[in-house]
Amino acid sequence: MDNLERIEVRHYGSSGPEVVVLHGGPGAPGSAAGLARSLAKHFHVLEPLQRRSGRVPLNVSRHVEDLSAVILQPATLIGWSWGAMLGLSFTARYPQDVAALVLIGCGTYDENSRAILRRTLDERLGENGLHAAAELESRLTSELDVVERDLILGKLGALHMNAESYDIDSTPDPADNLPVDEAGHVETWNDVLRLQRDGIEPQTFRAVTTRVLMIHGSEDPHPGGLTRELLRRYIPQLEYIELDRCGHEPWRERHARDRFVALVQEWLG
Repeated sequence: MDNLERIEVRHYGSSGPEVVVLHGGPGAPGSAAGLARSLAKHFHVLEPLQRRSGRVPLNVSRHVEDLSAVILQPATLIGWSWGAMLGLSFTARYPQDVAALVLIGCGTYDENSRAILRRTLDERLGENGLHAAAELESRLTSELDVVERDLILGKLGALHMNAESYDIDSTPDPADNLPVDEAGHVETWNDVLRLQRDGIEPQTFRAVTTRVLMIHGSEDPHPGGLTRELLRRYIPQLEYIELDRCGHEPWRERHARDRFVALVQEWLG
């Protein structure tokens, strides 16, 4: 671990098979807490909180090694959004250490998909939402205080998440509201884009030999179909299931959450 302390891991449930949920962002710890709670009746769930910025530069490799230090192998990984991308990176590096991999609302791997995502989000935000987002982005450009930058990115993320949802249960939980890591988000995402520009990811995913299930909401602005087809070039065994009337967070969607949990339980069973 390069003399670094291990990352924190939260636990949910006390019985059933062990699964590891990977949160989104990057830099959004706690964003998988609701996912962990939704699975806790059927599984013993581990929720690693990815390393925050400050002590060492953050990149995909750092997060992969942090994860390797805190999970038992072979692991069952359930990654959401950026966490799905981290799950793929981890499995490509340590294919023998992953028993099964579930990708929920997986992030993007090419500029075309990102352009579609941005266009769909802009349409859903509408005039008022776009104005609010522009204000926050302007503040982020000029703000120097680290804590304030974290708060601004958190507000911007909440605005986008609302546009990425279909019909969610908005009941808040304190476990979902850990401080966002703006600097960690920028460092990590820049490395994600570098790996794609350099032709490293998703090409290295050819090393993924385990079972892979991709679950995507029909109303998720991330273009699931395009990402599925791209990933299948390197992971031909990837299975894909789309949930109707469902946005980016299936465990919060009123019309999809029960089916989502049953689907994960059945596929891993």
